[in-house]
Amino acid sequence: MNLKAPRGTKDILPPESYLWLEIEQVVDDVARLFGFDEIRTPIFESSALFKRGVGETSDIVSKEMYLFSDKGGEEMALRPELTASVVRSAIEHNLISQQGALQRFYYNSAPMFRYERPQMGRQRQFHQFGVEVLGAASPLADLQTIAFGIAVYNRLGFKNFLLKLNTLGSEGSRTKWRSELVAYLRDNLDALSDDSKRRLEDNPLRVLDSKNPADQVIAAKAPSILDHLDTGDSDHFEELKVLLDAAGIKYEVTPTLVRGLDYYSRTVYELTSSDLGSQDALCGGGRYDGLIKQLGGPETPAVGFAAGVERLVIVLQKMRGAAERPAIDCYIAVQAENARKTLIDLASGIRNAGSSVMYDLQGRSMKAQMRDADRLKSRFVLIIGSDELARGEVTLKNMQTGEQRVLPVAEASNLKLS
Repeated sequence: MNLKAPRGTKDILPPESYLWLEIEQVVDDVARLFGFDEIRTPIFESSALFKRGVGETSDIVSKEMYLFSDKGGEEMALRPELTASVVRSAIEHNLISQQGALQRFYYNSAPMFRYERPQMGRQRQFHQFGVEVLGAASPLADLQTIAFGIAVYNRLGFKNFLLKLNTLGSEGSRTKWRSELVAYLRDNLDALSDDSKRRLEDNPLRVLDSKNPADQVIAAKAPSILDHLDTGDSDHFEELKVLLDAAGIKYEVTPTLVRGLDYYSRTVYELTSSDLGSQDALCGGGRYDGLIKQLGGPETPAVGFAAGVERLVIVLQKMRGAAERPAIDCYIAVQAENARKTLIDLASGIRNAGSSVMYDLQGRSMKAQMRDADRLKSRFVLIIGSDELARGEVTLKNMQTGEQRVLPVAEASNLKLS
């Protein structure tokens, strides 16, 4: 039997896994700086949550969800995205039940599942980090989510950010625009792709999001939501642009940007960087002021973003070269046959002092142990030889300079080498 990982999934192996750890640590650090709290939700939920929240006409729900029936007969889904799950959790635990309640959540390398064609950077099991701010209607909340994303990417070495920005307005603003958009698209029906013809009936806004070149030509000349905003929607969008200017964040208003989920309202955005080449998207998000009420909670404004980890790993590897295992602080090489207790005591003491330690587990020769230390890029090697052990001493070798010095075992046990 030739067992392999399922199609569209992959094993994350060293040294690539160290790059994942770096990304996760950066996200945790930025979340602490911004005052966000981590949330973790189940990887499967009732399918009704996503059908109601994401939208039954979206590609995610209509084509890509992993569905199964549990033993009680309820239809469940592996989560295809996290915003609906976070909102469900906030409603269930009464986190936004009081007027003025505010929650700042983030998630980190959370697994999602979509049944789609696997390709570079896009898997059927994929991972995201992101944020959700529940309870804030101010454009300051929109700005904070954008600034959070930029802070993460800055720490990972990205520069040259550009924000693609649009507003979808509120329901009132969208009603007239939608009717004009549908009329315009029907006038150009013959030139649309088959997918866009289908979307025209179910979800015409998604036509603007098509990657088909012919569709994009038509979308570029479509009626713009920006010409149909009511006063409240217009003021919100203008204030956000003022805040972005004040923060020094470059943006480009992109009227065809709609994102792929039905729950967005007002602000939608994608953060891009020219460091990535032609595929320049880093993350995307926006405001979803109606979703919490739609899922049974109180009327509550909200905004957030999500970012893919797999693609970020690929881009970082291209920028930096192949990932490498981090160097260790100390390797203990044993030559004396009766050194086991000394070896264990030294390793424990040095680790307690905060430095990383490794040693041979296979009974290899001193020469092989030194090769292992070199392979692991150990900064120091502690050598336990027979003569030194008899005197209660060990030899410390600096692997960068080659310098060696003899230390009492007691002193070596408290070394802080990191």
